[in-house]
Amino acid sequence: MDKEKLLIVEDDPELSTQMKWGLSREYEIFLAGDRASALSIIQKERPPVIALDLGLPPLPDRVEEGFQTLEEILEHDIQSKVVVITGQHDKTHALKAIGNGAYDFLIKPVHLKELRVILGRVFHVARLEREHRELQKLVDDDIFEKMLGTSLEMLKVFEIIHKVATTDAPVLILGESGTGKELAAIAIHRQSARRDGPFVAINCGAIPETLLESELFGHEKGAFTGAHIQRRGRIEAAQEGTLFLDEIGELSPYLQAKLLRFLQENRIERVGGREGILVDTRVLAATNIDIEQAIKDGRFREDLYYRLGVVVASIPPLRKRGNDILLLARAFLQRFAAENKKRIDSFTPKAIQAIERHNWPGNIRELENRIKRAVIMADGTKITPENLELDDPRYRGQSLKQAREDLEKDMVSRALARNKGHLTRTASELGISRPSLYNLMEKLGISKEKG
Repeated sequence: MDKEKLLIVEDDPELSTQMKWGLSREYEIFLAGDRASALSIIQKERPPVIALDLGLPPLPDRVEEGFQTLEEILEHDIQSKVVVITGQHDKTHALKAIGNGAYDFLIKPVHLKELRVILGRVFHVARLEREHRELQKLVDDDIFEKMLGTSLEMLKVFEIIHKVATTDAPVLILGESGTGKELAAIAIHRQSARRDGPFVAINCGAIPETLLESELFGHEKGAFTGAHIQRRGRIEAAQEGTLFLDEIGELSPYLQAKLLRFLQENRIERVGGREGILVDTRVLAATNIDIEQAIKDGRFREDLYYRLGVVVASIPPLRKRGNDILLLARAFLQRFAAENKKRIDSFTPKAIQAIERHNWPGNIRELENRIKRAVIMADGTKITPENLELDDPRYRGQSLKQAREDLEKDMVSRALARNKGHLTRTASELGISRPSLYNLMEKLGISKEKG
């Protein structure tokens, strides 16, 4: 098997030779001592992972050249995984590099054992992303329309979609409002044998209960006041296609029972009708409620849950998707700038910080709407926090003690996420000892499960 390619960008010949010697058994190593030679190798060899020293000539004692190199690497290939290497006193520069798109960082002096662990993890993620891109090439280009993501959480979702799409099994999609549950359902439909049939969606929480039965099952002429004609329901409309029931947790007990009967028999009766109608459709359902708690509370039938949830796919909230947030933000920026014919090409560093700091309670829908508004309101070529209305109002009206606790919790949680729950690395990034991190997590109510 061919070795995977690793580019080491380091102007110290002794250190780069030492790293090459220590890693050559695992990887095919390429060395560069400056920005020009690094970019030349990247264009020719396309290494998936790059170890980049921030201090490069002509100003090896400063970081400007390193940051410019990082920017040009990511401009050439946004999928590149860059591990930044920096001096002991330059941790702030390392964190800034992460904000600018680097995947991870390492503080000098470089310990080969630690570098191997970091590179192993980075190459693993790069392989998963590459496999996902290759899978996407096998299907239509628009299968995953708007479903951008390279985080491990989303790669798992894509894997589930690929596996279940070719079956006729019902799928229950769980996730908070705005996470993209309907997009997942559309992706399943487009990859299925039913792709040429209709995709019929209905939001069970958006239609009054008195009308929902007729919407789902249809009605016969004269079934109720105002029923002047016979009308097919959404289930019938999905014949030989896919039926997507959004917010399934909002169904009344009566409609839950009627839906269960349809899933068991593949037959429906229109409201006011007595004739059974055979319907061949695949059923996908979604909800943003805690479905297991709803079953315990008696609000949702357990037997219906097992009928709908032959396969369960959980869409992660945006706040738990790491670098996907900026990936989506940049995609939305590009789209809305083109739609509005505005020459806006990027976010300011403060806007990037604000995007990463925001909790995104409305998930992708909120991100999309904020960026759409920002593009419309922006005057310059870059989006600012003010354009996004993300000037961090979280601490307004709070006491100093509460604001401090909220800030500490936010910083610790995000540092844990960046370091994949590794407590020693998290403590190092925050500049505190591991015992102090333990105490702080306990005080803030942050779980230690990942440690």
